[in-house]
Amino acid sequence: MSAHNAPHDRGGMSNTGFIGYFVRHRTAANLLLTLIVVCGVVAGLRIRAQFFPDIAIETATVSIVWRGVGPKEMDDAIVARVEPKLRAIEGVKTAKAVAREGAASFTLEFQPGWDMATAMDEVKAAVDEVRDLPEDAEEPVIKRKRWHDTVTDVVISGDVGIGLLERYAEQLKTRLFQLGITNTEIDGISDPEIRIDVRPEALERYGITLQTVANAIKSETGTQPVGEIHKGAARIRTAAQELTASAVGAVAVRSLPDGTKLRVADIANIIEEGLDREIAMYHQGVPAVVLDISRDANGDAIRMQRQVEAAIAEFQPTLPEGVKVFLAHPRAQQIIDRLDLLIDNGITGLAIVVVLLFLFLNARTAVWVAAGIPVAMAATVGLMYAFGFTFNMISLFALIICLGIVVDDAIIIGEHSDHLARKGLSPAVAATTAAERMLAPVFSAAITTVIAFGVLSLIGGRFGRMLSDMPFTVAVVLLASLMESFLILPAHMRHALMHTGQRSFIDLPSEYVNRGFAWFLERVFRPLMRIVMTLRYPVVAAAVLLLAFSVTALMDRTVTWRFFSSPERPTVRANLAMTEGATRADTRAMIAELDRALKAVNDRYEKEYGTAPVKMALAKLGGNTGRGLKGADTKEPDQLAGYDIELIDPDLRPYSAAQFIADWEAEVRPTPFLETLALRGDRSGPGGDDISVLLAGSDENVLKSAAEALKASLARFPAATGVEDDLAYDKPELVVTLTPKGEALGFTTETVARALRERLDGIEAVTLARGSREIIARVRLSDADTGRDFLHQAFLPIPDGGFAPINEIATITELHGFSSIRRENGLRRVTVSGDLPDDAVAAEEVMRALRDEILPGIAGQFGVEWSMGGLAEQEGEFFTEALTGFLLAMVGVYAVLAWVNGSWTRPATIMLVIPFGLIGAIWGHWLHDVPMSMFSVVGLIGMAGIIINDSIVLVTTVDERATRQDMTSAIVDGTCDRLRAIFLTTATTVGGLAPLAFETSRQALFLKPTVLSLGYGLGFGMLLVLLVTPSMLAIQHDIGMSLKSFRRYAKVRRRARSGARLARVAS
Repeated sequence: MSAHNAPHDRGGMSNTGFIGYFVRHRTAANLLLTLIVVCGVVAGLRIRAQFFPDIAIETATVSIVWRGVGPKEMDDAIVARVEPKLRAIEGVKTAKAVAREGAASFTLEFQPGWDMATAMDEVKAAVDEVRDLPEDAEEPVIKRKRWHDTVTDVVISGDVGIGLLERYAEQLKTRLFQLGITNTEIDGISDPEIRIDVRPEALERYGITLQTVANAIKSETGTQPVGEIHKGAARIRTAAQELTASAVGAVAVRSLPDGTKLRVADIANIIEEGLDREIAMYHQGVPAVVLDISRDANGDAIRMQRQVEAAIAEFQPTLPEGVKVFLAHPRAQQIIDRLDLLIDNGITGLAIVVVLLFLFLNARTAVWVAAGIPVAMAATVGLMYAFGFTFNMISLFALIICLGIVVDDAIIIGEHSDHLARKGLSPAVAATTAAERMLAPVFSAAITTVIAFGVLSLIGGRFGRMLSDMPFTVAVVLLASLMESFLILPAHMRHALMHTGQRSFIDLPSEYVNRGFAWFLERVFRPLMRIVMTLRYPVVAAAVLLLAFSVTALMDRTVTWRFFSSPERPTVRANLAMTEGATRADTRAMIAELDRALKAVNDRYEKEYGTAPVKMALAKLGGNTGRGLKGADTKEPDQLAGYDIELIDPDLRPYSAAQFIADWEAEVRPTPFLETLALRGDRSGPGGDDISVLLAGSDENVLKSAAEALKASLARFPAATGVEDDLAYDKPELVVTLTPKGEALGFTTETVARALRERLDGIEAVTLARGSREIIARVRLSDADTGRDFLHQAFLPIPDGGFAPINEIATITELHGFSSIRRENGLRRVTVSGDLPDDAVAAEEVMRALRDEILPGIAGQFGVEWSMGGLAEQEGEFFTEALTGFLLAMVGVYAVLAWVNGSWTRPATIMLVIPFGLIGAIWGHWLHDVPMSMFSVVGLIGMAGIIINDSIVLVTTVDERATRQDMTSAIVDGTCDRLRAIFLTTATTVGGLAPLAFETSRQALFLKPTVLSLGYGLGFGMLLVLLVTPSMLAIQHDIGMSLKSFRRYAKVRRRARSGARLARVAS
């Protein structure tokens, strides 16, 4: 039998186990390696890439339409009846309801991970239980909220008329649909409408109603089924006329006594409104339409955008001159740029790790140790693809975190293999024995790290969902590293050790470094450790004092805190609302002023910085852009507008979007009818308003007063911008009450309400398809005939014939209310929201004053309850769940260490180093002038699992030496033995993170806190492991010896007392 297949080898070590099989087999290890790499490469080419992970949404919505009804009546008649039923559904976390004019909507947020299929059935059953909804209310519409992510917008602009632009947009939409891009919506176009403004005197003169006119139009222009012939072989229907103003005008309403026909044109003004009747968009002053393209959870943003770009390239040549098609807000390039940023930093970190390995290990060992990195990464990518994960900012960041961690296992096994080979074991036995001996400590170190990162999956909410990729990725990387270290690396180490005696010039760097390291170890570190043993109590006391000082620095804001700073996106939005009575021309004038101010700021920035900041600007008339203004739903479309700006990439400009917004806002000169103007920058990822305060109470007027007081208090802080509330005043509400005369004439409240609703809102006579859109013919009174005096001059048809003035059949009372009434979990509430700057100190000043002074005062003055929403609410939830997760992680880590060490006290000594890692993390943030954030907490939780790995190795070595040495010598020698391994494992982990720690890109800033927590926490933690852990071991030994002496003394005392008693008995 050949040497490499021998079951036993020199030294009597076993070589027949599972690890030994892979060492002895000629091809097993390399076959496994090849399979992993191939699967990883294939998966890497197919895995989707995106900015943030997909976020599951456990939300259901219910909407009920009741046309012509005010918010107050809607709240009393519908919300008050439906909302309790919905709130009682099992699994509902938050129930929100909004009553506004003509509609009520309910939003139910369920617990994370809730079975939404069952939930939707229960929502439908709960709505069906409500039997007493108003008869005129439409059937409730129940939907499950679906997650969508914007891929890009496609702008089609040109001075060719909105009709042609709409046709081009439909053609492009059809092309995209054929390519499989189905989530496409056209913005900037309204459904056309034919308004039939009937003159009131005509109704009275001819004794007809609006419903009579509507029925005539429907009869003449609509399509009607007639029946079937030949037992269903064919259907018969009447053909519909083309719905045009002239066709509607020619419709006969009734026959007159003289035999002539009374036609619609005789009694009404007919106005045909086009596709831009409500919404219109403009690019560089010419009309435009926009295709909003989004993806669902299975869509690939990069692939979809490339398909869109190819479709545009084919489509553009078919368009007339002057019509342009281009992308706006393309996410794919942003995704590619951000992922490239992480990949570049990852490659740099990998290079640093490899250099460190070659400096401290011989070349052949370093090669095979470093080879474990791509193998572990390939295995991870394959499993990520198999389980439906994606490349995104979080998963790639997790891979970078693991760059230095994955080689720790290989370093320990590779170094120990080399150590055993130098003792005389054969290469095969040395490689196998090293792997078997290191199995328990390496496995426990990996498991403790997995446990630490794994508890991040317990964090719920938006941020927890965003972080969900991190624990999975870290766990898979470390498990893949274990597989590579115990199944693949030993076989390669066997071949490397067979050539140990052969020197190469590649080994020269490691020889020089190790020679210097040996000098440092004996001349500096060993004497230092003897001093530490002598001063063990002051060393621990100094560490505790430094920890207390560091925590104090965080508490007094020397080191600042900001919960979440999302990556800046190059999108700025301006939204405006005009006062009541403003016309479309007034709103257009304000858009023109925004455009003037934008051009002025753009030109100024171009002169100052050399590059124009604005890449694209799109104006919208008839609505807001993005999130829009609170209370915008109370405005007429003609009184709303928005501006959508795309700036150059944040890394290509020395100023922030916030600075650009401030300068733009300062340049704007408001027009007379402007009511609200809000300029904001878009942010990436989950989040909410920086300021979000929920005030709850039973009276809307009191809530409004409290909200106004809160806004006035926040106005004292320049850092608080864009402060607004969502309880806007509504137009006056006129309440009609039936008189005795009205009742005598046969009127009822319902018939009066229906007649008024028809005259004010109109009646949809017919709706027909025109191309891909619908055209509506609406019969109504003109705006001039439904003014403020309408209710005092109108005549309503008497049920038995004739007309009566409304002021004789009803009394009219004017009330002032609100445009919407909101409830959350049964309580009426109003939300006051606003923005804070990136300056963490200024932001914290506002939030502290808000919590400690302003809100308690408002609660006492107005008798309302308050709570923090937005980021503040999510911050509280995050910390509660993170603390729970951290405690569970510590319990899990303790259990693993107790199992491995077979001791109850040793795990405590090992884990005592964890809180001291906070020292390095805090001062690392201070050094880089980066506020601590939720990602700092993520880094601290991960650090807790990593920092103890060195402590495990150190304590294991000390305990092994303590069996044959006195404790002090065992601690000194054991620490010196593990210095090289501790330094190298820490240096590789920190080195892998170093490029990101010094990254200047703004897109990486939100990840920096994790890097700083890990890098500086582990770096400083290494010093603590080498100084504090040995001191704690010595102190623990002192305590143990003192207890032993005390027990010995107590035992002697007991024997002495027993002897004295026996002596007295004997005497």
